Amino acid sequence: MTKSILLSKEDFWAIWIGLFLLLFGVLIYFFSVPQEMRMEGKRLEKISQLNDGAPFKTVQQWIADDKQKSLKGYKEAIPQWFYKLTGKPGKWKTNPIESLHLSEVDAKSRSEGGLTSLQQYTEIEANLQKEASEAEILAVRSAFSSDTLNELAVIAISNWRDAYDQLQTSRKKSNIQPYNRLPFMFLLLVVLGLLFGIGIWVMDGKIIPFLKGFAFVFFIGVISYLIEGQSSVKALGLSYAIWAIVIGMIISNTIGAPEWVKPAIRTEFYIKTGLVLLGAEILMGKIAAIGLPGIFVAWVVTPIVLVSTYWFGQRVLKISSKTLNMTISADMSVCGVSAAVATAAACKASKEELTLAVGLSMIFTSIMMVVLPTFINAVGMPEVLGGAWIGGTIDATGAVVAAGAFLGERALSVAATIKMIQNVLIGLIAFGVAIYFTKRVHKSDEVNIGWGEVWRRFPKFILGFIGASILFSILYEMIGNAEAYTLIDQGVIYGFTKNVRGWFFCLAFVSIGLSTRFIDFKPYFKGGKPLILYLVGQTFNLCFTLLMAYIMFYLVFPHITEAI
Repeated sequence: MTKSILLSKEDFWAIWIGLFLLLFGVLIYFFSVPQEMRMEGKRLEKISQLNDGAPFKTVQQWIADDKQKSLKGYKEAIPQWFYKLTGKPGKWKTNPIESLHLSEVDAKSRSEGGLTSLQQYTEIEANLQKEASEAEILAVRSAFSSDTLNELAVIAISNWRDAYDQLQTSRKKSNIQPYNRLPFMFLLLVVLGLLFGIGIWVMDGKIIPFLKGFAFVFFIGVISYLIEGQSSVKALGLSYAIWAIVIGMIISNTIGAPEWVKPAIRTEFYIKTGLVLLGAEILMGKIAAIGLPGIFVAWVVTPIVLVSTYWFGQRVLKISSKTLNMTISADMSVCGVSAAVATAAACKASKEELTLAVGLSMIFTSIMMVVLPTFINAVGMPEVLGGAWIGGTIDATGAVVAAGAFLGERALSVAATIKMIQNVLIGLIAFGVAIYFTKRVHKSDEVNIGWGEVWRRFPKFILGFIGASILFSILYEMIGNAEAYTLIDQGVIYGFTKNVRGWFFCLAFVSIGLSTRFIDFKPYFKGGKPLILYLVGQTFNLCFTLLMAYIMFYLVFPHITEAI
C-alpha cells in the first residue's frame, strides 16, 4: 500500500517533529508555571509602565523591570529538568571534564572566589541606589521642570544601573552550583535518536542502522559544543558550528566516514526540523518593533542583492551550474545556512553544491563577525546604523547577535530584529526559486511543467516554519507581554526549543562535515568562480545595505531611530 505523502516525505516529518516539540513545550510551561507568577508579572508590568510624568525611567520602574525579568518559567521544577536535559556542555578553562561534571567541592571553591567581590558590589549598589532615589526625589519636587536636576537624576540612575549589572555578574560567580550533565547527555541521545528514528522507520523501515550511526554523529556534536565552551575559544567567537564541520571534514577526508555511520548523516532532515523550531522565535510583534526602516533594509535589499548576484554569476562569471550559483547567492544575501538549505531544496542543488555554499558562508561569517563591529567602532558609526548594517549582512543569526552585542544593547536589538525580519524571506525566496527553476531552468521543450510540479519541488518544511511563526505570534498576543516573557521567551523558547534547535543544527553541521570530501569540490572551484561570486556579492550587499540603512533610519524615519 502506498504511503501518504504526509508520512513518506522528510519535509513533513520535519514539520511533525518540530510542531510536536513546540506543542510539548507549550504544555510543559503553561501547566507547570504557577498562576501566581503570571499575575505577579502583570502587576510588575503595570508598575514599569507608570512614569508619573517623569522625563526619564524612574528607580521604581527599574526595580519593577528587574523583578519582572527574574520571573523566568524555565526555573520552575519540571521545566528546569527539561532545561537541563536539552542543555549543552558548559564552560571550562583547563579541564574539559568540568564542562560535563562539576563536584560540590570544586563548585564551592569557585564560588568562594567571588564572595568577596559580591559583598563589595552589594554595598556599592545599595549606596548608589540610595543616591539615585535621592536625586530623583529632588527632580520630582521641582515637578521635573529643572533640566539640571533631571540630568543629575539620570546620571545617578545610570551609575546605579552600572553597579547593579556588576552585582548580578558577581552573584553568578559566587553562586556556582555542582552539576552532572552526563546522564542528561545520554538521555538526550536516546530521545533525539528515537524522534528522528521513528521518522526514518516510517519512511524507509531502517531504524536500527540509523540509531547506530546517530550515536556517533551525536558524539561528534558533543565534542563540538565542548570545544566551543573552552574560555579562549569562546573569546575568539569560534562557535560549535565551525568545530562540527571541521571535525566531520577531518574524518571524511582522512579515514573517511565509516559505512555504519552513513545512515545517520541526514543533513537536511536535522536542519529542516531545526528551522521549524526557529519559526517560533520569529514573531510578528518583534518585526513591528523596528517598523518600516527594518523592513526596507531586510526586504528590499535582500531580493535585489540575490537577483544581482545570480545575474553576475551567469552573465559575467558564466558559472556552468545554475543551482550552485543560486544557492551561493541565497546563502550570502538572505541568512546563510538556513537560506542555503531551503534554496538548494527548491532548485534541486546537489549536496556538494550545498556544502560549498555553506562552507563559504561559515568562513566569511566568522571573519565578518569580528571585522565588521571592529570597523564600525573604529570609524565612530552610530550604534543603530551599525546594528542595522550587521543585521542585514552577516549570514548567521548567532553571529549577528554576537557582533551586535559587541557594539551595545541598541545595536544588538536592531541587528537581531532585522535579521529575524530577513529570516522571514526564507520561505518566500524558496518559493520564488522553485517557480523560477521549474518554469525557466528545468523546463522541457516537449513537456509543459505545470504548477503541480512547482508544488512538488517547493520545500514543504517551510510551511512548518511559517506555521510556527504565526502560531506563536498569535499566542504571544493572546496572553500579553508579561506572561509571554515568562512562559514563551523565558519558557518554551529559551528553556526548551532553542536548546533543541541548537542540537539539531549541530547534528546537521556534523553531517555536512562527514559528507564533505574536498576532492568533490574540484569541479566547482575551476577558476575560483564560486569564491569570486561570494566576494563580489557580499561586497555589493555590504554597500547597498549600509546605504539603505542610513537612508531609512536617518533620513526617512529619524523619529523611529530616536525612539529605539
